[in-house]
Amino acid sequence: MSYRIDVDREVCISSGKCVADAPDLFRFDDEEIATPVTGAPEPGDERALDLARACPSGALTVHDADTGEEIDIF
Repeated sequence: MSYRIDVDREVCISSGKCVADAPDLFRFDDEEIATPVTGAPEPGDERALDLARACPSGALTVHDADTGEEIDIF
């Protein structure tokens, strides 16, 4: 299975945790909200789960890349 991570812009508090932990996957946009890096490779499953669990606001959600189904991270 392959996972993708989505950012809920309404929930993101711009802590920078995801940007610091995975600069290859996330950056800040002009509004200082985390956003996925265009063209970045999909993270490994464990890395995706770890990044989402570490987000202090819960703005990162993990989805099955094939079905779009949200994955329970806890």
